[in-house]
Amino acid sequence: MTAHTIEIYTTPDCPDCHALKAWLTAQGVPFIEHDLTQPAVADEARRRTGMRVAPLTLIDGQVFYGVFSEQQPRIAALLGLT
Repeated sequence: MTAHTIEIYTTPDCPDCHALKAWLTAQGVPFIEHDLTQPAVADEARRRTGMRVAPLTLIDGQVFYGVFSEQQPRIAALLGLT
C-alpha cells in the first residue's frame, strides 16, 4: 500500500465517525483526527473543503463526506484495501 496522508474531521458523538476510525485502525491505516466541536477546527474544515460535516475525510487532497457506509468503498478503492 502506498503511503497516503489521511485526515478525518469528527465529532465525539458521531456514530459514523466512530465507525470510520475503527475501520481505518483495523486496516492499519494511520490518520490524523481533527475535532469539529472546536470552532477553529470547524473553520479550518470549512476553509479547506467548503463544508464542516462529520465525518469528513481528506486523503491526498481528495474529499469524502457523508455516512461511513458511503465513504468506505470509495476510500478502500483509493487506498487499495479489500
